[in-house]
Amino acid sequence: MTKEPAWNHDFRSDILFAFGLAAAAYVGWLVRGVLIILYVSALFAVVLTPVVQATGRVHIRGKRPFQGQVAVLVLVVILLGALTGFCFLAFPPVIRDLQAFGTSTPSQVPDLIEKFKSIPYVNRLNLNTSVVYSQLKDLAAQAATQVIVSVSELAGRIANILACFVLTLYFILEGDQAYRWFLALVPPSGRQRLDKTLRRAGVGMGKWLLGQASLMALLGLTSTTVFLLLDVRYAYALGVITGLLNVVPVLGVAISVVLALLVAALDSWGRALGVVIFFAVYVQIENSYLIPRVMKSRVGLPSLAVFIALLLGFELAGIPGAMVSIPTAVLVAVLLNEYLVWKDEGATP
Repeated sequence: MTKEPAWNHDFRSDILFAFGLAAAAYVGWLVRGVLIILYVSALFAVVLTPVVQATGRVHIRGKRPFQGQVAVLVLVVILLGALTGFCFLAFPPVIRDLQAFGTSTPSQVPDLIEKFKSIPYVNRLNLNTSVVYSQLKDLAAQAATQVIVSVSELAGRIANILACFVLTLYFILEGDQAYRWFLALVPPSGRQRLDKTLRRAGVGMGKWLLGQASLMALLGLTSTTVFLLLDVRYAYALGVITGLLNVVPVLGVAISVVLALLVAALDSWGRALGVVIFFAVYVQIENSYLIPRVMKSRVGLPSLAVFIALLLGFELAGIPGAMVSIPTAVLVAVLLNEYLVWKDEGATP
C-alpha cells in the first residue's frame, strides 16, 4: 500500500482554499449592502458604548438605576424625545408658511411677471401670463411625479437607517458576547495582543466621538447666532439642523448651506449673502484649523490621513461610509502600528 505524497495533499488543500476564498469574496460582493450596514452598526456600537457605560455609572441616592438594557432604553427615550420636541417646535411654522405661499402664489404670478418685464432687455421677450402660469403648473406636475417615483427609493433608505439603528442597539447590548466569539477565532498565542490592540482602537474611536460632538456643537451655536443676527427665519431650527448635519463630512455642510440660503433668500438677498459669507468663512476655519487640531489631538491622525479616509469612505459607501471613515482610519492605524510598524532598529513587527 503506497502512501500518498504530502505535497499532493497540500496542493489539493491550497486549491480548495483558493476556491473557498473566491466563493466567499463573491458572496460578500453580492451582499455588500448588508455587510456595510453590519459594519456601520458595529462601529457605531463601539463608539457609543462608552456613552452607555457612562450612563450606567450615574448615581441617584447611592444607587445605579441605569445599567445594561435600562441605560440603552434611557438613551433611546432621550433621543426620541428630543427628536419629537424638535419636530413639534420646528415644523409648524414651516408648514404655515408653505400653506400661505401656496395660497398666495397664483395671485402673485402676474405681478412677478410684470416686475420681470421691467428688467432691461427682458422686456423684449414675449411673456404671456397665461402661458407662464401654464408652464409653472406643468413644472409643478413634473416635480410631483419625480417625488412619487422616488418614494420607493426613499423608503428603502429609511429601512436601512432603521435596520442600522436596531443593529446598533443589539451590538451595544450583546457586543461583549460577539467580541469574545471573534477573539475565539484567533489562536491563543496572539489573542491577548489582539485584544489589547482592539481596546486601544476603541478608546481612539471614543475620542473621535468627543471631537466630532464638539465640532457639531460649535457649528450649531455659531450658525444659530449668525442666523439670529441676520434675522433669518427659523433661526433656531436651522442652527440645530446645521449642527446635526455636520456629522456628515463635506456633504452635511453643503446641505446646510443650501437650506439656509433658500430660507434667507425668501426675505432678502442681503441676508442670503450674509449666510454665504458666514459659511465660506467658517468652512475655511474648520478645514484649516479646527478639524486638524481637534482630530489630531483626539485620534492622533494627521490631516492628510483624515482627508484620504473621507474620500475613500464616501467613494466606497456614500454618506454612511463618510460618517465612519475616520473611526475606521483610527482602527486601521492602530492595527498597522501594532503589527506592521517596527518599533526600533532590529525589532520585528
